[in-house]
Parts: sequence; C-alpha cells; structure tokens
Amino acid sequence: MLRTEALRRGVLWTFLAVSGFAAIEPSPYEFMFAVALLAFASGGLRFDKAMVPLILTLAVWNAGGLLALTPFVDERESVMFIATTIYISLTAVFFAAAVADAPAERMATIRSGYIAAALISAALGVIGYFNVAGLGPLFTLYDNSRAAGPFKDPNVFGPFLVPPIVWLCQDWLLRRGRPLRTAAMLLLLMLAVLLSFSRGAVADCAASLVLLLGLTFLTATSARERGRTVVIAVVLAVLVLALISIILAVPGIREMALQRASLVEDYDTGEEGRFGNQLRAVPMLLDLPFGFGPLRFSHIFPQDPHEVFLSAFASFGWLGGMGFLTFIGVTVYLGWALVFRRSRLRPQFVALWSALLPQILQGVQIDTSHWRHLFLMCGCLYGFAAAERVERSRERGRRPVPEVVPARA
Repeated sequence: MLRTEALRRGVLWTFLAVSGFAAIEPSPYEFMFAVALLAFASGGLRFDKAMVPLILTLAVWNAGGLLALTPFVDERESVMFIATTIYISLTAVFFAAAVADAPAERMATIRSGYIAAALISAALGVIGYFNVAGLGPLFTLYDNSRAAGPFKDPNVFGPFLVPPIVWLCQDWLLRRGRPLRTAAMLLLLMLAVLLSFSRGAVADCAASLVLLLGLTFLTATSARERGRTVVIAVVLAVLVLALISIILAVPGIREMALQRASLVEDYDTGEEGRFGNQLRAVPMLLDLPFGFGPLRFSHIFPQDPHEVFLSAFASFGWLGGMGFLTFIGVTVYLGWALVFRRSRLRPQFVALWSALLPQILQGVQIDTSHWRHLFLMCGCLYGFAAAERVERSRERGRRPVPEVVPARA
C-alpha cells in the first residue's frame, strides 16, 4: 500500500514538475496526465458530493461548447479549442479527486512539483532575457524584450509563477524551510515576473501577497502570529522595492517598464479597439444562443476578446456562458467560505485562495479559459472542500451519543 502511494505521489510530482513546458505541443503535461490517470486508476481518488458543483458546471460549460461547435466541426482550430477545454476540465476534476483523498500529503506533493516547475521556468526566462549563451530567441518574445521562459506568451508565463511565490512567502510566515534558501527562490521568481513585463502578472503577484498577508493576519490565533505577519510584510516590501530599484537601473529594462506601465494601450481604445469590440459584441451575442462559435470572435472583429467571461458566451453560447459564470460564482463562494473555516488545513486554504482569487478576477483583462494552473488551483480548492466535508462527517460520527436517563414516575 505504501509503495503504491509513493508511486502515485511520484507521478503527481512529475506531472506538476513538467507543467511549465507549455510551448511544446503536445506538451509533457498532456502526456503526464495520461500517466497520472493510469497511476490513480486502481484507487487514490475520492469523489464526493462537495465536488458536484465543479463537475456539473464544467459539464454544462463543455456541453455548450459542443453545441456551438456543431456548424464548425470541419475546422480543426475550433475542434482543438473545444477538445482542449474538455481536457483542462478533466484535469480540474482529477486534481479535486486526488486532493480529496489525502489533502495534506497530496497538496504538499503538488506544491513541491509546481515550485520546481516554476523555478526552472523562471531560470529559463531570466537566461533568455539576458541572452545567456545566445538563448534569448528560445525563451523570450518581441525581440528579446519580454521574458517568456518555456511558454508561448509572457502574459501566461508571469501569472504561472505567482502561486509558488505565495507558497514560499507562506513558508516564511509559518517558519517552514530555510529562510535564506526561500529568499533566493523568491528573488528568482519575482525577477522573472518583472522581466515578463506582464501588467496582469505584476497585479496578480501584488494582490496575492496582500491577500496572503491580510488573511494570515485575520485568521491568526495569537498576537505573536499577527506580529510576525506584520514583520514579514515589511521585510517583503523592502525586498520587492530593492529588487525593483536594482533592475530599473538597467536602461533597457527601465524603458520597457515605463512603456508597459500604461494601463491602457493604443489597441485597447477606439471603436475598433479591444474595449470597443467587446461592447459591440454584447448586443450581437444577445441574438445568438450558440454564440459566434469556438474561436470565431476574431473572424468577426479584428482581434480576440481578451476577456474570459465575454469569450465564454462568444465561444460556448448561452448555455456554456452560464455554465462558466456559475462555475466561477460557486468557486468564489467556496474559496471565501473555506479560508474562514476553522480547520487544521486552513493555512493551505489561505495560500491557495490568495493565489487563485486574483487570477480569477484577471479574467476581465485576459482570456484565462485554457490556463492549466488556474484549473489546477480550482480543482485543489474543491478537493479541500470535499476533504473537509468528509472529515466533519467522521467527527459527527465519532461523537458519543448522549445517554438518555429515564424519567422517574
């Protein structure tokens, strides 16, 4: 039994460790998902009624996509888009079932593998940005101006690094691991986020760290823990400011940072800019129950919507769009419910939710519907909910039944 679990955790770790190599198609992540399914086929997955909202909402989302695909089944791009959506949804259910069966142990494995993937990806991004050994073209985009690591897009590369940053900061807060080693890893990851010049990633990182520190402070059980949280917050702020000051001393980095500092780009504004296209699409979609069809938005407007909620209705129709909105709504409710629930796993909830919520909200700025790490975190959240429900049921079953004393006549 122990050997079987060790094998499962080894496969799970490898599954996460290769998750950063997203520029290859099919990627190692796709291959390892099949291996993980085989490793967990004989057991190790727990399906609980707490996971029903996850399964149902994702099923409705994908059903809407299949209906919207019907007129475009001869278009490979559209077919692959829906197939990828179904695959990513299945990974979310897999992670939920895996975490539900052994939450503390499996989450530790997921964190370890993910951090390894993030460190490798960040190192490649930094090496590429500074064109070490002529590797710049492999790990950057836009003439070596933005680090992308082993990703196709800096705007996905940057947010991918944020959950490990949150976990490592929590290690500082909870006195886990070696402080100097943790600091070195944090510096590498934060440097890579900054060199991606992704406004969304920087916002994610800042919001996630503020949320982590705030929730840790609010859920602390002693004044000492709250004091330590304040101290770590100050140290972290100094570390970030020092890192930013150092890298902005490089002229090329400073120029790019100033260019990317604008909240609105030229392509965002105007009647045919991104925002204008989004506004024009809404009344059109109200008359189209099946939407425009998978990936058909750019066939009608000059560019993709760059907004996950509008994209859900455009590519998946009314049914899929409502399924996706319900999925997001239930997930947000569940996340807030878990972080304020007294539990031995609450530190895990706090870290996961701190990393997940900002990236859910980032959907208003970019299409996150195929972000693997986002659905990984969603799956883990539902896995924790299932584990908590099972544990509470067991506790109720262990409570002694009060002895009934017969009344005297």
